[in-house]
Amino acid sequence: MPAPTPAQLGPLAALVGSWEGTKGLDVSFHNDEGAIGDTVYKEKITFNPFGPVDNGSQQLFGLDYRMAAWRNDEPDPFHTEVGYWLWDAAAGQVMRCFMVPRATVAIAGGTTTADAKSFTMTAELGSLTYGVLENKYLAEHASTTKYEATITVTGADSWSYDTTTTLKMAKLDGKEMAHTDRNEMHRVAE
Repeated sequence: MPAPTPAQLGPLAALVGSWEGTKGLDVSFHNDEGAIGDTVYKEKITFNPFGPVDNGSQQLFGLDYRMAAWRNDEPDPFHTEVGYWLWDAAAGQVMRCFMVPRATVAIAGGTTTADAKSFTMTAELGSLTYGVLENKYLAEHASTTKYEATITVTGADSWSYDTTTTLKMAKLDGKEMAHTDRNEMHRVAE
């Protein structure tokens, strides 16, 4: 089957390929210090196009993706993700379905246009459509109540993201905190 055309991938077409970012900033709760702190990181992401996927009358085109992030010069990544980014042209819906090895799964989505250079996807705990699932330990100690990601294409070979994961933290007396991540990605291969 031939690869999808850029038109079939809609706003995801600009993301096809391999990417690296060296300006990552993670603001999160650091268990070792018992406080919120900053972590700088570098990362690699690959997006491979696929489709169509037919769900009855719904037709999706998408990107299979793999991501890994490293602190400083550590040999092993401190964070990885696998999943799919999907485009439903008929409904104008962009989606990101992903899993992290902490046993958290999210399907985030949002409304946009095929030619959008920026779009936002959200997920909420308890939602039956764009939602979050997590293991029992995380539900008790660091529950994800909301996830939001904004993607902005900044050029033919660059894009950036800004994400906020709202967590209800047991170590913060059950208060919510914003765990944020952002980076600028640059194409290293088609």
